[in-house]
Amino acid sequence: MTTQTSVVHDLGTLAHRLSHPARTPCVCEPPQVLADRPDGTVVRSGTIVAKAHAADTDREALAARIALAAAPQLAGILLPPLPAPAPAARTARPVTLWPLGAPVDPTDPGAAPWAEAADLLARLHRTEPPFPLPPMRGPAKAARAVARMRAALRAGTTGLPGVPAALSDDVTAPPRVPAVEPRDPAALSVLAGWRALPLWARGEVPAPARRGGFLCHGDLHLGQLVRHPAPDGPWLLIDMDDAGVGDPAWDLGRPAAWYAAGLLAPEDWSVFLNAYRSAGGPAVPADGDPWPALDVPARALTVQTAAVALAKCAAEQRDPDEHEQLMIESCARIATLPPELATGTAS
Repeated sequence: MTTQTSVVHDLGTLAHRLSHPARTPCVCEPPQVLADRPDGTVVRSGTIVAKAHAADTDREALAARIALAAAPQLAGILLPPLPAPAPAARTARPVTLWPLGAPVDPTDPGAAPWAEAADLLARLHRTEPPFPLPPMRGPAKAARAVARMRAALRAGTTGLPGVPAALSDDVTAPPRVPAVEPRDPAALSVLAGWRALPLWARGEVPAPARRGGFLCHGDLHLGQLVRHPAPDGPWLLIDMDDAGVGDPAWDLGRPAAWYAAGLLAPEDWSVFLNAYRSAGGPAVPADGDPWPALDVPARALTVQTAAVALAKCAAEQRDPDEHEQLMIESCARIATLPPELATGTAS
């Protein structure tokens, strides 16, 4: 049994034990693997979801983030965790437990809860941090995506991935390889867009004070919402791995990037932005042009999405699809813009 297989087995056993009533005949379905990546293995049994986090996770920071999800101030905004026993020793990965929620249906774009997502974000951003928290990991995650792209191309092959598949964003630490720049034209566009970002958006220096101090999710996309209790409960935000304090505009960056690239319909973007403003979200002004606040995060999330795409296409030996190509082309456009825009769109 491989190490990764044993992690899946242990998570399934743990979730089943907690979900199944003691001393009753077992008629449960086998545990279901919801995700199995180095940065997060997720297994469901009954109404329990068990997650093994990355082996290199900062456990103190993770504990603070899980405590945030359990904080009374965040009730109705974040899905609260369940008490978790110690993980199996051989996994060497921290484990958290969660109640099962009903996710967004990826086959029904018209039912996407853009207004609900915006309302949850605004409420999160307006909440005072209940205790000290680590920085939101958005810029660091973008930097890791670019490093992963470089590593994948250095390992040999070519390629790129994008948005509709971005309900999950597999950004893991890349292998250590020499920092040789790729020659692929698409990768050069991504790197040019990356270099055009200010240092704080690349995780190289702290964010300016005016952008910091707010509670942030750190990795907002539609895959981070579930209804709980399933199937018809209210929408809640999940996945605290990147949460912390920082610039609230980062949480609007991915929808803004999709809109700027033509992947999110203007009417959906309007619903999202107007709902965020109506709920008093602090990331953008209450009226007027939102792009001075959203420009840098949107560009950073464009680069991150395209970099992850390039790494995946390299591994899968394929060319980018239509949606992926749009994100690459957005990187080429943003590379021509100054580091911080006063007005205008993100691409």
